[in-house]
Amino acid sequence: MTEPSLEIAQIGNPVLRQTAEWIDRPQDRAYQILIADLLQTMTQSAGVGIAATQVGVAKQLVIVASRPTLRYPNAPQISPIPMFNPQLVEHSDETEKGWEGCLSVPGIRGLVPRYKSVTVEYQDRDGQTQQLILHDFVARVFQHEYDHLQGIVFVDRVENTTELMSELEYQRQILGIVPNP
Repeated sequence: MTEPSLEIAQIGNPVLRQTAEWIDRPQDRAYQILIADLLQTMTQSAGVGIAATQVGVAKQLVIVASRPTLRYPNAPQISPIPMFNPQLVEHSDETEKGWEGCLSVPGIRGLVPRYKSVTVEYQDRDGQTQQLILHDFVARVFQHEYDHLQGIVFVDRVENTTELMSELEYQRQILGIVPNP
């Protein structure tokens, strides 16, 4: 794996606890470049989503990009969706716990309760308002990234510390993979 194009802020970095600022002109060239850099950083880091705050930019921009990876082998494949100023406008009553990790919290996984379905409104890269209904894993990815814009990290949502484990144990116990020494 090559080094990500942008440095990913690690837990403890104050930017991860900031509330991200509204973006007035998503179509500006600087934000289009940021989207490209975020996509490259996320892909090189084997992520399925990323928030601008994770690279030190406290602005309301996330990318949801579900795809199968080593950590999420059953994730659905979708084209990356850049979302400016996203809002969670509606959610299901039903929640479900699922395993999450984070590029900003390397080596740790946790069982996190999330809504099974969410309706989100956001501005696309041209500044146009869009609305999507997301389900299951993709809804989970959105909620995880949306939390970053509020200064929340997934470990804040774990209900019990016994529901945390190392990446190595996650691979062994949950995925059934025996990593090479």
